[in-house]
Amino acid sequence: MLHKNLLLTFCFLLTAFSYSQDLYIPRDIKQAYQNNTRSKDGKPGANYWQNHGVYDINVNVSPPDRKVTGSETITYKNNSPDTLNVLSYKLILNGHKPGAARQGTANNDFLTSGVSIDKYMENGVEREWIDDHDETNRTIRLAKPLMPGASIDLAIDWHYDVSIESGREGAIDSTTYFLAYFYPRVAVYDDYEGWDRMTFTGSQEFYNDFNDYTVAVTVPKNYIVWATGDLQNTDEVLQKPYADLLKKSMESDSIFNIATPEDLEKKQITAQGETNTWRWKASNITDFALALSDHYNWDAGSVVVDSTTNRRASVQAAYGDQSEDFHHMVEFGKHALNWFSNNTPGVPYPFSKSTIVRGFADMEYPMMVNDNSTPNLDFSRFVAEHEIAHTYFPFYMGINETRFGFMDEGWATALEHLISISDLGEETAIRNFQRFRVNRWINDKSMEEDLPIITPSNILSGAGLGNNEYGKAALGYLAVKDLLGDDLFEKALQGYMDRWNGKHPTPWDFFYSFNDITGENLNWFWDSWYFSHNYIDMAISNIDAKKGTVEIKNLGGMPAPFDITFTTASGEIKTVHEIPKIWQNNLKIATLKAKEFKGATSFSINGGIFMDADTSNNTWTAEKASK
Repeated sequence: MLHKNLLLTFCFLLTAFSYSQDLYIPRDIKQAYQNNTRSKDGKPGANYWQNHGVYDINVNVSPPDRKVTGSETITYKNNSPDTLNVLSYKLILNGHKPGAARQGTANNDFLTSGVSIDKYMENGVEREWIDDHDETNRTIRLAKPLMPGASIDLAIDWHYDVSIESGREGAIDSTTYFLAYFYPRVAVYDDYEGWDRMTFTGSQEFYNDFNDYTVAVTVPKNYIVWATGDLQNTDEVLQKPYADLLKKSMESDSIFNIATPEDLEKKQITAQGETNTWRWKASNITDFALALSDHYNWDAGSVVVDSTTNRRASVQAAYGDQSEDFHHMVEFGKHALNWFSNNTPGVPYPFSKSTIVRGFADMEYPMMVNDNSTPNLDFSRFVAEHEIAHTYFPFYMGINETRFGFMDEGWATALEHLISISDLGEETAIRNFQRFRVNRWINDKSMEEDLPIITPSNILSGAGLGNNEYGKAALGYLAVKDLLGDDLFEKALQGYMDRWNGKHPTPWDFFYSFNDITGENLNWFWDSWYFSHNYIDMAISNIDAKKGTVEIKNLGGMPAPFDITFTTASGEIKTVHEIPKIWQNNLKIATLKAKEFKGATSFSINGGIFMDADTSNNTWTAEKASK
């Protein structure tokens, strides 16, 4: 028998351990703490820095010719303390080359010759660029080292063919293109990893610096261009009635049909020179994308996203008339911007515009969405809301999606669920989340499903990648919301976002920010959800109806919330909600005690969206126990 005082001491040590344990920190992040570029309170360190580029891009497109020609100048500033002897470039569209590294198969309509660099200059001096063996990364040794605090002027001419098969980018049809990742860019050079040289394999997503963009897109007359940023020459490229409608839409709650099939048929929407050059500008943003078509409908409206200043954001949609759901897309977009701005995350939509284009990708870009069409309006809205949620993660903060995909997809998935509760009601939202986000993971016993969420996304594929990035990560975020309560959770989330807006947070910056802002050491929770091989599986293991105690075993190890429903001695059915905090001092077992449990004739546990891997041990009845 353990002595009483010794037992109390042991319990105290166990509690102290749960508070003091630290998280696994990789060596590169440890180095960042030592260099004081990041801090273990979750804030950027006193020596935090990031590099910056100013891009001036000219692009020429003339469908149905699929050739895109471009030229750009880049002023790239080295804000790091390091002397850079090389620059690393991203050439994402080289993923279309035959033989390129990719996680999926590629048919002939996907394949192209990739990006061809026609001219490359450093500080006005032409340098040789042999692109025969370029992959999605290319490192160029500089003629002269780039010193800390110095800038370099770069100039690049290039061309490529738009792929016939449309995915995240490509030809939606013969005269409708979505252009993304279309320009050579300087890769991220950061404070913990250095150059980002991860190969783009078509599955994982992206990691970009916050840059300034001026982009001129030259297209034949009668083509409309939609893009990231603000259109600078509306009156030059649109004829007056349409320019006036667009301007009016930005100041009104109404939805305007800027270009209808009848208008498009008349071919009098744009200025009628041989070509038009649409000029766009966007500052302090992580990427730039555009779409163009000579037959897409164009709708527009706007919504107040900041009630303190009455600032509006434009919502626009571009789509073929046959896509019935897209006739509602501006309405859906306005609702999403309003809800996210005023609920969760509760940060006013940070951009001036959101344009939803009918494509095939279900993919997000700054101020742009490329979505497929579906016959189900609720599902089309659901997809649009998920992609718009990405405005905050990764675009409000420059998240490394390639390595830490759960930091953006997980949050977009959590936000998708919360707005769905508002849209469809809690019961339907829970059922949809279980079906689309949890079921595949929790009912698959294969070992890749149990890989820790913190596992770098760039080395994963298949189910291990998808579930770690989406459903599992979202459940963790929703579980910590349940643990903290809505008010403290909102304070922590907004505080984290404010600290890292316009910067490059890592997972540890997120974890430690929440610890710091809430005043709670949540490492026990983060470790179990994001660093372990745990899953959700609970069991009712022991009932003492006389004492009013219920013992719950946590067989899977995840500290998830759950409801316990019981039938009282008088026959009344009641439900009690248990937050994840019950697992703080013992992840394996929790004993619940309540007066109303005394004499109860049945108990059951249900996690809702926190689905249980084995529900056979989730119920208990007095009748069954007596047999």
